[in-house]
Parts: sequence; structure tokens; C-alpha cells
Amino acid sequence: MIIYPAIDLKNKKCVRLYKGDFAKEEIFNHSPLNQAEQFEQLGFKNLHIVDLDRTLDSNNSNLSVIKEIVKNTSLKIQVGGGLRTLENIEEVLNLGVENIVMGTAAVQNISLLEQVSNKYPNRVSVGMDTRKGLLALKGWTDQTQLLASDFANQIKNFKIKSIIFTDIDKDGTKEGVNLIETEKLANLTNIPVVASGGVAKIDDVVAIKKTKKIAGVIIGKAIYDQSINLNDLVKII
Repeated sequence: MIIYPAIDLKNKKCVRLYKGDFAKEEIFNHSPLNQAEQFEQLGFKNLHIVDLDRTLDSNNSNLSVIKEIVKNTSLKIQVGGGLRTLENIEEVLNLGVENIVMGTAAVQNISLLEQVSNKYPNRVSVGMDTRKGLLALKGWTDQTQLLASDFANQIKNFKIKSIIFTDIDKDGTKEGVNLIETEKLANLTNIPVVASGGVAKIDDVVAIKKTKKIAGVIIGKAIYDQSINLNDLVKII
């Protein structure tokens, strides 16, 4: 199982949002590079980055910060946030990241998802952010009536690296992962599913690993407020 420490970027700083609310942010580190280097020094191999600014405005990004992290670490980095055009996607891939994450564009423009996954096989992950099983788009501000399970079925034959499944109502709350729905989705598709949102303690990570169905987990707030000890976490990898 892959463990992804998470860095959410806003105004070139590491922040966390509460239930996706941009008005409820908390700054955890003023230097994203320093944070990434800390993860690497502890023994983590992977990193999940979300460019929050770009989710709201495609012309406002943290690309310079991401480039700095790629250049100065050997972490395998996946990047999401506002990647809605081939130009945006290739701009990030050309930084040298491991893979990108498509969310809104994957749902609204499935032909683009297919095009990108064919051109860059297994370098595209799909972010499925849900409320009560229904996908939400554009930084979680637009609610659809499309079930995550139905969309997973639509893309089952695409060359997708992974599905990142987030229960928005759990994200940033530290109330625990929605393990039932995450495992259910993992059983419905051959695409590896990564859990995200709500990890509160080391036992949550152990429970995810025990399913033997979920391919990875993304952890943010519980790391930053030290609810999870990073030395204990890295041992689970």
C-alpha cells in the first residue's frame, strides 16, 4: 500500500481546508519545499500535491513551488487541482512529476480523459470527490447527480493509474475515512483506488491496509497537527 503525505498549496503555502471550504483554511507551513524535504528525510517515497489556487482560477497556480519540490527531492509526486485542458496537464507533467490528477475535467470532458490516458498511459489519476456518493466538481463547489460508481464504470477500460476517492464530508475533519464506500468502489473496478479524506489516527491507516483492496491512502491534517506520528506511519509502507 502506498502512503501519500499531502501538501495542499494556496498562495505558495501549505494549508488545509475544512470540508473543502476555502474560507476555512489553516496554514501549516510557509515553505512547501521544507515540508516535502521533511517527508523525504523520514523515508516517504511519494507525495500528493493539490494546487488549490488553480482549482478556482486556471491562470493562478503554484507551478513554481511544485517545480522547486521536483527539482530538490526524489519523491514520486502526483499533482492535482484545476487541470482541465491538455495544455495545463502537459505543463505539469513536463515538470517531471510522476502523475497528474484530473477531477472536474475528467467528468465534464471524458474524451479529454481518454485522450490524455492514451497519450500518457498510467500517468493520469482520476479524483472522485463525493458527497453522499455523488460527484462534486470545481473545488467541490458544484454538486452533480452522477454516482462515483457509475463514472468508474464509464472509465473502466481507460489506461488510468488510480482513482483517488474522497468523501468531502470527511475531508479535514479527522473523523475517519469512509472505509465502506472506498472499499465498495475498489471492489467495483480494476483501477487501483486510493483513499482520501478524514484519516485521524494510525489505526485508520492499518484498517485501510487490512482491506487488501485499497491501493493507497492520502493523509493531510492528521500529519500536520501530529495526531499521527510520522515515524510510526512510515513503518507501515
